[in-house]
Amino acid sequence: MAFNRKTFVIPDGTIFDGKTIKVDGDAIIGNSCSVDFGIEADRFFAGERAKVKGNIKTNGDVRIDLFSFIEGDIICGGNAYIGEGTSIHGKLSLKGDLDVGDNVEITEGFEAKGWINIRSPIPFIIYVFLYLIELLKRGHSEEVERILQELDKDEMIAISEKYLFLPNASIIGSEGIIQGSLHVGKKCKILGNYKIKGNAFVDEESIIIGSLKCSGNIVMEKSVKIEGNIEGGDITIKKLCTIGGNVIGKKIEMGKDASVGGIIKAPDGIKFFDEKKKKMKKKVERFIEKVDVVDEVAELL
Repeated sequence: MAFNRKTFVIPDGTIFDGKTIKVDGDAIIGNSCSVDFGIEADRFFAGERAKVKGNIKTNGDVRIDLFSFIEGDIICGGNAYIGEGTSIHGKLSLKGDLDVGDNVEITEGFEAKGWINIRSPIPFIIYVFLYLIELLKRGHSEEVERILQELDKDEMIAISEKYLFLPNASIIGSEGIIQGSLHVGKKCKILGNYKIKGNAFVDEESIIIGSLKCSGNIVMEKSVKIEGNIEGGDITIKKLCTIGGNVIGKKIEMGKDASVGGIIKAPDGIKFFDEKKKKMKKKVERFIEKVDVVDEVAELL
């Protein structure tokens, strides 16, 4: 799927294991987010004023922006960047270099095997300002312009192909709020009841121990299990899905072998579909459009 900064992305195989979210890939937490779990990932990135109520453990780097709060330990397998005003109510252990800003609080101390750099932002800004003034005095206006362009550039960090991404101002917990849509990958296990200000897509064989309430539409691929209720606009429930509670939507389309433990309510109607008939209809449409013939020639080539 294409990256969308307003979609909560949970990659394939992610497990909410008790008080820890285990991610096969990077974990990116947006600005002003709150996470009521610890996180284990390849790398961890958090925006400004993010809160994580648990331990963080990574194989690679950790990068935490300004005024964030970590209620636990950080065990980092690479380098760590800790922004100004951040509080860590635990111990920080890392195998690489530590770059730490002003007024960072680490309750139980830190241990780093690489270089340690403690930044003091105000003196640095003053130094740059004085340097630019000196360049202007000497008539090097082109050099000043180049430096200002470099300072204005956003720092780009490449992330892995598999990643967890939580949009700004969202909450993950027993009662979660997602400021955008939700995309759950295959074979995930998710805990919590979530209010989603967008659409929700849950891929094959994933389990949600809780409920989903969406302002948009909901699509559940085959063999998905939801232990609570689901509520949204247009709802699609494919074969072998199990819903433990109620299903409430404007219009509901579901497989004949799907199971619902509670009531089903849809003012615009309920439709039961057959996957075999659906595939046959598509084949007929492709045959009429002669797409199948083109595919056969392509295979021969």
